[in-house]
Formats: sequence, C-alpha cells, structure tokens
Amino acid sequence: MPLNLDNKLVVGISSRALFDLEEENKIFLEKGLEAYEEYQIAHEKDVLKPGTAFPLVKALHNLNCGDNRLTEIIVMSKNSANTSLRIFNSIEQYGLDISRAALVGGASIAPYLTSFKTDLFLSADETDVQEAINAGIAAGIICTNENLPIDSEQEIRQIRIAFDGDAVIFSDESEEIYQREGLAAFAEHERQNALNPLPEGPFAKFLKTISFVQKQFGEDEMPIRTALVTARDAPAHERVIRTLRAWDVRIDEAFFLGGISKSEVLRAFGANIFFDDQSVHLDPASKLVPAARVPYKEK
Repeated sequence: MPLNLDNKLVVGISSRALFDLEEENKIFLEKGLEAYEEYQIAHEKDVLKPGTAFPLVKALHNLNCGDNRLTEIIVMSKNSANTSLRIFNSIEQYGLDISRAALVGGASIAPYLTSFKTDLFLSADETDVQEAINAGIAAGIICTNENLPIDSEQEIRQIRIAFDGDAVIFSDESEEIYQREGLAAFAEHERQNALNPLPEGPFAKFLKTISFVQKQFGEDEMPIRTALVTARDAPAHERVIRTLRAWDVRIDEAFFLGGISKSEVLRAFGANIFFDDQSVHLDPASKLVPAARVPYKEK
C-alpha cells in the first residue's frame, strides 16, 4: 500500500541545509559541475558535518514513535543520483530517520513540492526557496553561519520553532503600511482593524499543521513548542492575538518586543529554527540559533 502523506508533517530539506556543504558548493561555483561531481564521488566515504537545519531535523524525529509516524523528512536536492551517495552515507552515519529523496539533477525543485505534499521546505538556495514561496509552500533560506556551533550529539527532547509575525505567519499587508507610511500609521491601522483577522501569510498553513500535531499529545508529553517573536507592541498586539484565536491555533509563547532585539529572546527560548523576513533581525539571530529568511512572494 502506498504511503499516505496527507496526515503527516512533511518537511523537504536540501542537502546543503542539512549538511555543511559550503566548501563543496564553492567548488561547484568556481570550477563547475564536473569538478563538483568528481569531488563528491571521491569523498563518498567522508561523513559530512551537520548543517544549520540539522538540529531541527533531529528534533523532528521525536514525532515518530514506532508505527505512529507523524512526520516525514525528505531530502530534496539538485544533486543527481550519481552524486548523492555521500549524502545518504552521512544520513546513515548520524542515524537520521530519512529514507526518501527527490534528486532532480539541476532541475527546479518547486514542481515536486506539491507532489510530496510538502508543508515546509528548507534550502540554502534562494531561487529554490523563492519558487516554493511563489507556489504557496512555506519555505525558508537557511542562514549559514560558521560561528554557530552545531552539536550532532545533542539530545533534543522538544522541537522549538520561533516565527516572526508579519510577512511570515501573517501576510505582508500591514508591513507594507509600515514601510510606506511609518510606525504611527501602522499602529493606527492595526488599532482600527483589531477585530478583523489578519490575512494568512506563507507560514499560516504550516503553523496550523503544527497546531494539529500538538493536539495529538498531552501537555506533559508535548513534542513541539512554538513562539511568536515580533517587533509589534501595543496596540498592534491585539489584532495578532485575535487572529490566532480566530484560526484556533496554538502559540505557546509570544513576545511583543517593540524594537527590542530578538536575538537574546530566541536564545533563551532555545529555538531549533527561527523564521523571519528581515535580515536586520536574522543576521544577529543566526549567530545564536539556526535561522531562515522567508522571502516575499513575487507579485
């Protein structure tokens, strides 16, 4: 019987998000595809170092207990089958629960995301992520930071995911008002529309899926904890709270920072991944926790 992905949290991840392939990517960019292929084949037995998204993938394993599998992680890579053995050898070496892959040999990954019923796609390739966002899939460009230590041996008992609000969970409608007219106009717009739910953003469906998964567990065994970490403050907080209530979704922790740096809050929360649309927040945050940038949908 074919595997049914309808009731699972499906995460597609590129090989460069899962593992540290920056040196290999440099070979590809500077010397071309043939040199890259030769290098990967020659180093098939060399285990890759963990990449930025490694902790999240490892944490997601907590959702699978025996036959009760709530998540499927699928490697979605522009590698060809011929260059993929090093990736699979590394997956096996780390004991990761990944057995499925889409290896498209340089083609666009976006058309296959729907085929695999992907809820979240993570990649270090901006073009692939932009195409995913345009197709309505929650996606993030992994922030690679050599100063962020990744411990492959760390035992992660609870998945911790942090989100920005506007242009991530919610649409960029209110963000555009802020950019165009300033903070005072933004605050007044949100006050006047406090009773009107915010339009859905690229990560709304993903958040709702997480909320559905959370409802399968009791409080004492909750495998996922979420946080909203937003630059909003009062009075713009009310519309956010009412929107989440209208969607019937759960946010475990919420931080309305009003301009305070997000980085230390994210470290204290212990985020396995943080999604934001602005580099001004991501650059400092990515030095402390794994992070990914959410591009705007092309209009």
